[in-house]
Amino acid sequence: MTDLSGRRLDIDALRALCAIRQHGGITRAAAALGLTQSAVSHKIKRLETSLDCRILSRRPGAPLFTAAGEDLLDYARRILGLHDEALLSLTRTDLAGRILLGLTEDTTCSDLSRILGRFRRLHPQVSVRTRVRMSLVLRAMLDRGELDAAILQVFAHEVRPADIVLFREELHWVTSPELVLAPDGPIPFLSFDEECFYRRWALDIGQDGGAQLETVFECSSAAGIVAGVAAGLGVALLNDRHLRPDLEILRDRLPAPPELAYVVRRARRARNPALDSLIGSVEAEISRCGGLSLAG
Repeated sequence: MTDLSGRRLDIDALRALCAIRQHGGITRAAAALGLTQSAVSHKIKRLETSLDCRILSRRPGAPLFTAAGEDLLDYARRILGLHDEALLSLTRTDLAGRILLGLTEDTTCSDLSRILGRFRRLHPQVSVRTRVRMSLVLRAMLDRGELDAAILQVFAHEVRPADIVLFREELHWVTSPELVLAPDGPIPFLSFDEECFYRRWALDIGQDGGAQLETVFECSSAAGIVAGVAAGLGVALLNDRHLRPDLEILRDRLPAPPELAYVVRRARRARNPALDSLIGSVEAEISRCGGLSLAG
């Protein structure tokens, strides 16, 4: 039997490991965690020494994580989830009440789902009622007082001082390599529905410079838009997480889209202790992990 008495899985090292996966490398993970690159490298090296195996690959062109590293990541996520939940359970206060929360489709399968699930287990007397809508619809619901808070997309220049930024990503004009655009005439445009702020930008500022967009396909689902682009029906605005190897970014003929931000935005109303606690949990997770991810 393997002797485990001298081996340990350091919580900070596991958190650094998850940050490397989330941010795509040691340098970006260190910046997100507020550490030096050497500090993060040292944590991983100590973990490798303790486990007597390689976790990260050092070979050029190889995947970032070794097979053992991929296995450890799965355990790390579960260990950190239980570790953080245990700490919170020992410091929790009794809460009761109701939270009306808005989410976009993207965020329902993200780190946020895990945080919400943990919050419900820790505070069973709080009723969390969630509505999934497009970002523009959620903004209007916040303005009308129909939600206490929402997690939504905005353009980066629209982030408000009171917003909590979860993460940022790029927006791109995307097309199929098989699609040949005529040098003159309108560009076929695949669009989300009228409640999409990508669409409103595209049909306003997005046509500056003489380009003309002709909407040829409308769909409320990102999967439908991606499928239409892959089929060569036209160009669309898609964020980073929907890029695929069989699609390409269109870098000419149309203005560069603005950067996106995912934010937590509260309604302008009296404070809700249950909501304060939930948002505090999100902020603590950002502090520990250097941001949140749309990865499940």
